[in-house]
Amino acid sequence: MNERNRAGRRAAIPLALLLATCLTPASRATDPPVHLLEWEGPVERPTFGNFVGEPDIAPELLTEGFLAAHPDIRWRREGLHAFHNERYGEALGHFRKAAAYADKASMAMLAEMHWKGLGVPVDRPIGYAWMDLAAERMYPNFTILRERYWGDLSPAERDDAIRRGQALLAEFGDEVAKPRLERILRRERRQLTGSRTGSSGFVRIIPMTGPMAGKGAVMRAEDYYRREYWEPGYYWAWQDQVWKAPPREKVDVGDPEQVPAPGP
Repeated sequence: MNERNRAGRRAAIPLALLLATCLTPASRATDPPVHLLEWEGPVERPTFGNFVGEPDIAPELLTEGFLAAHPDIRWRREGLHAFHNERYGEALGHFRKAAAYADKASMAMLAEMHWKGLGVPVDRPIGYAWMDLAAERMYPNFTILRERYWGDLSPAERDDAIRRGQALLAEFGDEVAKPRLERILRRERRQLTGSRTGSSGFVRIIPMTGPMAGKGAVMRAEDYYRREYWEPGYYWAWQDQVWKAPPREKVDVGDPEQVPAPGP
C-alpha cells in the first residue's frame, strides 16, 4: 500500500462513534388512518444494549430483511456485540465480513484489535494497514488514528505496513468492496414489495423481526424504502454524511487574463 495523502488531515472525533445509540424518528400525531403490514422473516438472534442501533437508522428498521440486504451493517453489529462481550476471535470474523462490503467502521475496529492485540497477537504494521483502508474516504474519525499509528511506527514497521497492505487493498479497498455491496442492494431492492406498489406514504409496517419485534413498534414504509438505504449512489453519499466525509470543493479559476508587465 503506497503512502497516500497523509498530510493535512488531523481533525477527528473519537472512535466511540462506532457505538452510536439508537435514533428513533418522532411519530406524527396528524397522520391519516394507516394500513398495517406484518413483516415476515426468521427471528433475529437476541441483541443487547446500544447494539440494536445504527447511526441515522431507527431500530425498528433493522429487521431481518433489512440486514440481509445490508451485510455491512449486519456484520458490524454482530462484531460490536461480540467485541463488547469480549469474544474477540468471533468479533474479528464478523468485522472482516463487514469489511468485505466496504464498511469502514469495521476496518477501523480490525485496526484497533491488531494494534492492541485483542483476539490476535499484536501486529502494528497490519493494524496500520487496516486503518489506512478505514481512512480511504477521508473520514476524520479514522484519519486521525491512521496518522497517530503512522507516527508510532518504526521505519521498518512502516515499510512492512506498506508492503503487506497491498493484499488488503486488493481485497477490501473501495474499488472492489463497494461493487460487492451494490450487487446485493440492487438485488434486494428489486424484491421489495413497496418498490413496485407506487406511493407508500400511508402504508405502515409492523416489524416482526429485529430489535423492536414484539414491542408494538410501527414504521412508515416510506422510511423503510428511503433511497439512501437502497440505491448505491445515494447509499454511499449517506455513508459519507454519517461518517462526516470532508466536503469535495470545486475551484473555478476563471478565464486566462493578460496581466501588464510591472514597471521598472
